[in-house]
Amino acid sequence: MRVAIAGAGAVGRSIARELLDKNHEVLLIDKDPAKVLPDRIKGASWLLGDACEVANLEEAKLEDCDVVVGATGDDKANLVVALLAKTEFAVNRVVARINHPSNEWLFTEAWGVDVAVSTPRVLASLVEEAVEVGDIVRLFGIREGQANLVELTLPHDAPCAGCPVRDLRLPKETTLVGIVRGKRVITPAPDEPLEGGDELLFIALPDSEDALRRAVLPG
Repeated sequence: MRVAIAGAGAVGRSIARELLDKNHEVLLIDKDPAKVLPDRIKGASWLLGDACEVANLEEAKLEDCDVVVGATGDDKANLVVALLAKTEFAVNRVVARINHPSNEWLFTEAWGVDVAVSTPRVLASLVEEAVEVGDIVRLFGIREGQANLVELTLPHDAPCAGCPVRDLRLPKETTLVGIVRGKRVITPAPDEPLEGGDELLFIALPDSEDALRRAVLPG
């Protein structure tokens, strides 16, 4: 997979390293010469230039990329990169970093964004996940919030504790996609028994989350 990352700051470089470790082809783009340091990330390609300018994206051959990531510290730049990648170069998958939560409403398909990642929101979700038992925690939005990856830690007194997965009566628009039990990640087969303390991962529509809570939690 070929991935172009706009922004070679700490976030962009971290993404690049992860992708290179998984044997993907990575191009880092940044307009700041102080950040274009090929020796810091072996195996990546580099382009010095403003990723908001079409000429630079043409030089980067963005049309050959499977994914483009807007990872700069400027939300306006990330939106422009996303829009150009989608409309001018028909990139299949565009991921954009949100730096300021007040700008979340802009990061939609209208701006070419397939997946928006808000660092403050992700951190808040991780904090909630660490302390909340018996309630739904949103971990990640899918397709601009049309669906969410949500986590629910099953209380020991939940009616479904000890029952097989098949006995869960989930809302129509909800799917159980994984169970985290201690250090194990379990595929939710129909016969798999649920245990108190299990972290259940669901994909659910926002409107179905209340019904999910009623279906799984006690009282």
